[in-house]
Amino acid sequence: MNDGHDDMTTQTTSKIALVAGAGGIIGHAVAHELKRQGWTVRALARRPLDGFPSITADLTDDAATAAALREAADTTHVFYAALSPDPDLATEAERNGRMLGNLLDGLEAAGAPLQRVVIYQGFKIYGIHLGAKVRTPARESDPVHMPPNIYLAQEAQLKARAASSRWDYVALRPDVVVGDIHGNPMNIALVVGVFAELSRALGIPMRFPGTDKAYGQLVQFTDAGLLARASLWAATSDKAAGEAFNVTNGDVFRWDRMWEDMAGHLGLQTAPPVPLTLARHMADKGPLWRDIAAKSGLVEPDLGKLVGWGFGDFIFHTETDVISDVNKIHRFGFTERMDSSESLIAAIDSLKRKRVLP
Repeated sequence: MNDGHDDMTTQTTSKIALVAGAGGIIGHAVAHELKRQGWTVRALARRPLDGFPSITADLTDDAATAAALREAADTTHVFYAALSPDPDLATEAERNGRMLGNLLDGLEAAGAPLQRVVIYQGFKIYGIHLGAKVRTPARESDPVHMPPNIYLAQEAQLKARAASSRWDYVALRPDVVVGDIHGNPMNIALVVGVFAELSRALGIPMRFPGTDKAYGQLVQFTDAGLLARASLWAATSDKAAGEAFNVTNGDVFRWDRMWEDMAGHLGLQTAPPVPLTLARHMADKGPLWRDIAAKSGLVEPDLGKLVGWGFGDFIFHTETDVISDVNKIHRFGFTERMDSSESLIAAIDSLKRKRVLP
């Protein structure tokens, strides 16, 4: 496997990272990868991150953010993965744009020698969440849609400040991120793993809980570790400055094959899909999960805190192909690829070792 780092600067002694949203599936992987590569890393999150100097701040509060960021006055690179979702798209866009603006203003007030901001967008920038049949493979040059959109609001904040600053920014656009942390509602490995174990406990096949059409669409993943390595490249590559890049594992799959692969790995049988609204259908499974957790000594017995079933509903009911064109990032110098089945299996196995799954 190509490590994809041919264009990277190797000297990291003066690079000091602030990872915003460090407790999430993206930020957690980025913080650990930067630390492995010798960077000085601070975590900015709702709760302190084990193993890292941490700053806690409410990014919606400009004064509190500025006060907290005095501790980060030496920051050279920001990796922005903070997210405050809201069902109202206008509220979500305004709030998240303001949060990013408060962070940038706080670092400027602290006199931070900022060089680059790496920010994370997603396939929603192409309008998939609005029911659009996105032209595939989606390209970074594709036209934007009518706002509000969280990513457009955040990029507006970046553009407004970067135009008169010494720093620049890079936007990375992953799709469904596969990782091995819990406490994040948008973790497909947890959705699949918990659904599988509930099926096992009930003595039933592991049946895909989406539609027949969704079962057969071409879709994609982005491994959290691969994304972290792409983030390191994006932070240090001169060619990446000012650009947006799709970043996925580089393969595509259909759930009808992936689902069978996962069931086989977990020792479960499958059967044809039965479309469920998981957010509603799994509401009565809390007591069963508590029993499973007690028997297996799991770290989180509260099913409501463990899994975002609504995220699973969105993924398993998407009835269009979801494919990103990753030729641009490969052309610019990051060329790593990954087998998506292996990525999901590795994440589930890691969650088992951590006693998040039985």
